[in-house]
Amino acid sequence: MERQAWPRLRVADWTRTRDTLHMWTQIVGKVRLAHAPLVNHWWNVTLYVSPRGLTTSAIPYGGGAFDIEFDFVDHRLRLRTSDGSLREFELAPMPVSRFYARTMAALHELGIETHIQARPNEVDPAIPFEEDDQHASYDPDAAHLFWRQLLQAARVLGEFRSRYIGKVSPVHFFWGAMDLACTRFSGRDAPEHPGGAPNCGDWVMVEGYSRELSSCGFWPGGGEEGSFYAYAYPEPAGFADRPVGPSGAFYSRENGQFLLPYEVVREDPDPDRALLEFLQGTYEAAADLAGWDRAALEADPARWDHKSRERT
Repeated sequence: MERQAWPRLRVADWTRTRDTLHMWTQIVGKVRLAHAPLVNHWWNVTLYVSPRGLTTSAIPYGGGAFDIEFDFVDHRLRLRTSDGSLREFELAPMPVSRFYARTMAALHELGIETHIQARPNEVDPAIPFEEDDQHASYDPDAAHLFWRQLLQAARVLGEFRSRYIGKVSPVHFFWGAMDLACTRFSGRDAPEHPGGAPNCGDWVMVEGYSRELSSCGFWPGGGEEGSFYAYAYPEPAGFADRPVGPSGAFYSRENGQFLLPYEVVREDPDPDRALLEFLQGTYEAAADLAGWDRAALEADPARWDHKSRERT
């Protein structure tokens, strides 16, 4: 399979679609939250990049399971159950209120009784889903390009993740802030997070940031074409002043994190190398300044390659 190029998608060209899609993913994510058992740091609520879009993965229900997938190739929302049932509808311009009604109706038809907190988190204002006729845009070309951005970001984040044998999250999509993330943990407790995210209980952040961490990811904002980010919690002294590559990376005091504009990566002769330099450099800044036991937490992902090359 030929690797797709890093696509160009200017944030200004798809802001309305992005904001509508953000609300749609919150609805689907909250369905997973309603049925999946709690996993530390809310890992049970996330979506995942799939070969066609974003998926909940399998969600337990009764004695079986179901999943929901945004298909950004054929532009469909698909709800599938382990007994072979299927409901789907077209992803097209429609208000959030309509998307919410259709999603909940499809779940009901499948026999999946679901009750969610039907308003978004981490945004202000938080318009209840059934009242939101403001967000109603869907540009299929933009949605497809965004998914292709996520594919590339997830692929490199996955490579970066493979270098760590300590506690590390999956590469997953948080619908609250609409970002793809991967988080490494030192193994130590963290001070209680003060919270403060709009329309989101402080206790949510307390759970999310209960352990010392270094996090990185991709967000469709912060740059002309989105941006990669990296931060530490708690942030060690000197973190913001640590030199980090590649050229174009910088510490944003407004956001409290390092940022690397997506377009800097896309335009680099070796985008993978540029992004990995940023991910590794920001992680080392967090780990070194906070005194992580890196020797116990890191490993060579190619450590068994010599065995796979052996001939019997």
